Amino acid sequence: MNELILAASVVFIFGAVLLAYRLFGDTGLYGMTVAVTILSNIEVLILVVAFGMEQTLGNVLFAATFLITDILSENSGKRAANRAVFLGIAVSAFFALLTASWMLYVPAESDWAMPSIRAIFSTTPRLVLASMSVYAVSQLLDVWLYHKWWEFTDRRFGDHRKFLWLRNNGSTLVSQLVNTVLFNLGAFAGMEGYTPALLASIIFAGYAIYVVTSLLDTPVVYLARKIHDQKCAKATPNKA
Repeated sequence: MNELILAASVVFIFGAVLLAYRLFGDTGLYGMTVAVTILSNIEVLILVVAFGMEQTLGNVLFAATFLITDILSENSGKRAANRAVFLGIAVSAFFALLTASWMLYVPAESDWAMPSIRAIFSTTPRLVLASMSVYAVSQLLDVWLYHKWWEFTDRRFGDHRKFLWLRNNGSTLVSQLVNTVLFNLGAFAGMEGYTPALLASIIFAGYAIYVVTSLLDTPVVYLARKIHDQKCAKATPNKA
Protein backbone atom coordinates (compact mmCIF):
# COMPACT_ATOMS: atom_id res chain seq x y z
CA MET A 1 0.00 0.00 0.00
CA ASN A 2 2.77 2.47 0.89
CA GLU A 3 4.49 1.86 -2.42
CA LEU A 4 1.29 2.57 -4.35
CA ILE A 5 0.66 5.78 -2.42
CA LEU A 6 4.23 6.97 -3.01
CA ALA A 7 3.96 6.25 -6.74
CA ALA A 8 0.62 8.06 -6.91
CA SER A 9 2.13 10.98 -4.97
CA VAL A 10 4.85 11.43 -7.60
CA VAL A 11 2.26 11.60 -10.38
CA PHE A 12 -0.03 13.90 -8.38
CA ILE A 13 2.65 16.32 -7.15
CA PHE A 14 4.61 16.57 -10.41
CA GLY A 15 1.33 16.86 -12.31
CA ALA A 16 0.22 19.68 -10.00
CA VAL A 17 3.50 21.55 -10.62
CA LEU A 18 3.06 21.23 -14.38
CA LEU A 19 -0.60 22.29 -14.21
CA ALA A 20 0.28 25.30 -12.06
CA TYR A 21 2.86 26.32 -14.66
CA ARG A 22 0.41 25.77 -17.51
CA LEU A 23 -2.29 27.90 -15.88
CA PHE A 24 -0.30 30.60 -14.09
CA GLY A 25 3.25 30.56 -15.49
CA ASP A 26 6.10 31.48 -13.13
CA THR A 27 3.58 32.75 -10.56
CA GLY A 28 2.10 29.25 -10.35
CA LEU A 29 5.54 27.80 -9.66
CA TYR A 30 6.16 30.32 -6.89
CA GLY A 31 2.81 29.37 -5.36
CA MET A 32 3.74 25.68 -5.52
CA THR A 33 7.07 26.52 -3.84
CA VAL A 34 5.17 27.92 -0.86
CA ALA A 35 2.82 24.90 -0.68
CA VAL A 36 5.43 22.15 -0.94
CA THR A 37 7.85 23.91 1.43
CA ILE A 38 5.27 24.06 4.23
CA LEU A 39 3.83 20.59 3.63
CA SER A 40 7.21 18.86 3.36
CA ASN A 41 8.25 20.29 6.74
CA ILE A 42 5.20 18.58 8.28
CA GLU A 43 5.25 15.37 6.27
CA VAL A 44 8.90 14.69 7.07
CA LEU A 45 7.87 13.79 10.64
CA ILE A 46 6.21 10.58 9.40
CA LEU A 47 8.28 7.39 9.18
CA VAL A 48 7.11 4.63 6.82
CA VAL A 49 8.45 1.43 5.33
CA ALA A 50 8.29 1.28 1.54
CA PHE A 51 10.24 -0.71 -1.03
CA GLY A 52 11.87 -2.57 1.86
CA MET A 53 13.38 0.60 3.34
CA GLU A 54 12.48 2.71 6.37
CA GLN A 55 12.18 6.31 5.28
CA THR A 56 10.68 9.67 6.13
CA LEU A 57 7.93 11.12 4.02
CA GLY A 58 8.37 14.51 2.42
CA ASN A 59 10.98 13.31 -0.08
CA VAL A 60 8.65 13.55 -3.06
CA LEU A 61 7.36 16.95 -1.99
CA PHE A 62 10.86 18.27 -1.49
CA ALA A 63 11.95 16.80 -4.84
CA ALA A 64 9.28 19.01 -6.40
CA THR A 65 11.25 22.10 -5.31
CA PHE A 66 14.15 20.94 -7.50
CA LEU A 67 11.74 20.37 -10.36
CA ILE A 68 10.40 23.91 -9.91
CA THR A 69 13.84 25.56 -9.95
CA ASP A 70 14.88 23.51 -12.99
CA ILE A 71 11.77 24.62 -14.92
CA LEU A 72 12.42 28.23 -13.95
CA SER A 73 16.11 27.92 -14.86
CA GLU A 74 15.25 26.45 -18.25
CA ASN A 75 12.48 28.84 -19.23
CA SER A 76 12.99 32.05 -17.24
CA GLY A 77 16.64 32.10 -16.25
CA LYS A 78 18.86 31.94 -13.19
CA ARG A 79 17.39 35.00 -11.50
CA ALA A 80 13.85 33.56 -11.56
CA ALA A 81 15.08 30.24 -10.18
CA ASN A 82 16.96 31.91 -7.32
CA ARG A 83 13.85 33.96 -6.54
CA ALA A 84 12.00 30.68 -5.88
CA VAL A 85 14.82 29.56 -3.57
CA PHE A 86 14.69 32.76 -1.52
CA LEU A 87 10.90 32.52 -1.38
CA GLY A 88 11.21 29.00 0.06
CA ILE A 89 13.66 30.23 2.71
CA ALA A 90 11.35 33.08 3.71
CA VAL A 91 8.35 30.74 3.95
CA SER A 92 10.32 28.28 6.10
CA ALA A 93 11.34 31.07 8.49
CA PHE A 94 7.76 32.33 8.76
CA PHE A 95 6.46 28.80 9.34
CA ALA A 96 9.04 28.11 12.07
CA LEU A 97 8.30 31.34 13.95
CA LEU A 98 4.54 30.92 13.71
CA THR A 99 4.46 27.29 14.88
CA ALA A 100 6.87 28.13 17.72
CA SER A 101 4.44 30.82 18.89
CA TRP A 102 1.66 28.21 19.16
CA MET A 103 3.63 26.52 21.94
CA LEU A 104 3.38 29.67 24.07
CA TYR A 105 -0.41 29.67 24.36
CA VAL A 106 -2.19 28.33 27.43
CA PRO A 107 -5.04 26.19 26.07
CA ALA A 108 -8.60 26.36 27.40
CA GLU A 109 -9.86 23.53 29.59
CA SER A 110 -12.12 22.36 26.78
CA ASP A 111 -9.25 22.26 24.27
CA TRP A 112 -8.51 18.86 22.76
CA ALA A 113 -6.04 19.75 20.01
CA MET A 114 -3.07 21.26 21.87
CA PRO A 115 -1.49 17.95 23.03
CA SER A 116 -1.37 16.74 19.42
CA ILE A 117 -0.17 20.12 18.18
CA ARG A 118 2.64 20.08 20.76
CA ALA A 119 3.59 16.52 19.84
CA ILE A 120 3.88 17.43 16.18
CA PHE A 121 5.19 20.97 16.18
CA SER A 122 7.45 20.98 19.24
CA THR A 123 10.20 19.61 16.97
CA THR A 124 9.35 22.00 14.13
CA PRO A 125 11.94 24.74 14.93
CA ARG A 126 14.83 22.25 14.70
CA LEU A 127 13.39 20.62 11.59
CA VAL A 128 12.69 23.92 9.87
CA LEU A 129 16.10 25.37 10.83
CA ALA A 130 17.78 22.30 9.36
CA SER A 131 15.47 22.37 6.35
CA MET A 132 15.96 26.10 5.77
CA SER A 133 19.75 25.93 5.98
CA VAL A 134 20.09 22.83 3.83
CA TYR A 135 17.41 24.08 1.42
CA ALA A 136 19.39 27.25 0.81
CA VAL A 137 22.66 25.37 0.22
CA SER A 138 21.27 22.56 -1.93
CA GLN A 139 18.90 24.68 -4.01
CA LEU A 140 21.42 27.42 -4.75
CA LEU A 141 23.90 24.66 -5.64
CA ASP A 142 21.28 23.10 -7.94
CA VAL A 143 20.65 26.38 -9.78
CA TRP A 144 24.40 27.08 -10.05
CA LEU A 145 25.14 23.57 -11.38
CA TYR A 146 22.23 23.73 -13.83
CA HIS A 147 23.64 26.81 -15.50
CA LYS A 148 27.22 25.51 -15.36
CA TRP A 149 26.11 22.36 -17.22
CA TRP A 150 24.25 24.62 -19.64
CA GLU A 151 27.34 26.74 -20.30
CA PHE A 152 29.43 23.60 -20.85
CA THR A 153 27.07 21.92 -23.33
CA ASP A 154 26.36 25.19 -25.15
CA ARG A 155 30.08 25.89 -25.50
CA ARG A 156 30.95 22.27 -26.40
CA PHE A 157 28.14 21.55 -28.87
CA GLY A 158 26.95 25.00 -29.92
CA ASP A 159 23.26 24.33 -29.30
CA HIS A 160 21.49 26.17 -26.49
CA ARG A 161 18.52 23.79 -26.31
CA LYS A 162 20.21 20.40 -26.45
CA PHE A 163 21.06 18.21 -23.46
CA LEU A 164 18.27 19.42 -21.20
CA TRP A 165 18.27 15.95 -19.61
CA LEU A 166 21.95 16.34 -18.73
CA ARG A 167 21.67 19.70 -17.00
CA ASN A 168 18.47 18.60 -15.26
CA ASN A 169 19.87 15.36 -13.83
CA GLY A 170 23.48 16.49 -13.55
CA SER A 171 22.49 19.32 -11.25
CA THR A 172 19.68 17.63 -9.31
CA LEU A 173 21.42 14.35 -8.44
CA VAL A 174 24.42 16.15 -6.93
CA SER A 175 22.44 18.79 -5.03
CA GLN A 176 19.95 16.23 -3.70
CA LEU A 177 22.78 14.09 -2.33
CA VAL A 178 24.03 17.13 -0.41
CA ASN A 179 20.49 17.87 0.73
CA THR A 180 19.76 14.30 1.90
CA VAL A 181 22.90 13.90 3.99
CA LEU A 182 22.94 17.37 5.57
CA PHE A 183 19.21 17.56 6.31
CA ASN A 184 18.86 14.18 7.98
CA LEU A 185 21.94 14.71 10.13
CA GLY A 186 20.83 18.22 11.07
CA ALA A 187 17.20 17.27 11.74
CA PHE A 188 17.45 13.88 13.45
CA ALA A 189 20.99 13.21 14.74
CA GLY A 190 20.89 12.76 18.52
CA MET A 191 17.09 12.56 18.71
CA GLU A 192 15.61 9.71 20.72
CA GLY A 193 15.03 6.63 18.59
CA TYR A 194 17.21 7.79 15.70
CA THR A 195 20.17 5.41 15.95
CA PRO A 196 23.12 5.74 13.56
CA ALA A 197 21.89 2.65 11.72
CA LEU A 198 18.41 4.16 11.31
CA LEU A 199 19.85 7.47 10.16
CA ALA A 200 22.00 5.70 7.58
CA SER A 201 18.94 3.79 6.39
CA ILE A 202 16.89 6.98 6.13
CA ILE A 203 19.66 8.77 4.19
CA PHE A 204 20.06 5.85 1.78
CA ALA A 205 16.31 5.48 1.28
CA GLY A 206 15.82 9.21 0.87
CA TYR A 207 18.50 9.50 -1.78
CA ALA A 208 17.17 6.44 -3.59
CA ILE A 209 13.80 8.18 -3.79
CA TYR A 210 15.48 11.34 -5.04
CA VAL A 211 17.33 9.43 -7.78
CA VAL A 212 14.04 7.97 -9.02
CA THR A 213 12.16 11.28 -8.81
CA SER A 214 15.03 13.08 -10.55
CA LEU A 215 14.79 10.70 -13.49
CA LEU A 216 11.00 10.94 -13.51
CA ASP A 217 10.93 14.74 -13.43
CA THR A 218 12.99 15.07 -16.65
CA PRO A 219 9.96 14.50 -18.95
CA VAL A 220 8.08 17.08 -16.87
CA VAL A 221 10.79 19.68 -17.54
CA TYR A 222 10.58 18.90 -21.27
CA LEU A 223 6.80 19.33 -21.15
CA ALA A 224 7.20 22.61 -19.27
CA ARG A 225 9.58 23.87 -21.94
CA LYS A 226 7.05 22.89 -24.60
CA ILE A 227 4.35 24.84 -22.74
CA HIS A 228 6.69 27.83 -22.56
CA ASP A 229 7.46 27.61 -26.29
CA GLN A 230 3.75 27.45 -27.14
CA LYS A 231 3.00 30.52 -25.01
CA CYS A 232 5.87 32.43 -26.62
CA ALA A 233 4.63 31.45 -30.10
CA LYS A 234 1.11 32.72 -29.29
CA ALA A 235 2.49 35.95 -27.85
CA THR A 236 4.53 36.66 -30.99
CA PRO A 237 2.31 37.71 -33.93
CA ASN A 238 3.06 36.07 -37.26
CA LYS A 239 4.68 38.38 -39.76
CA ALA A 240 3.16 38.45 -43.23
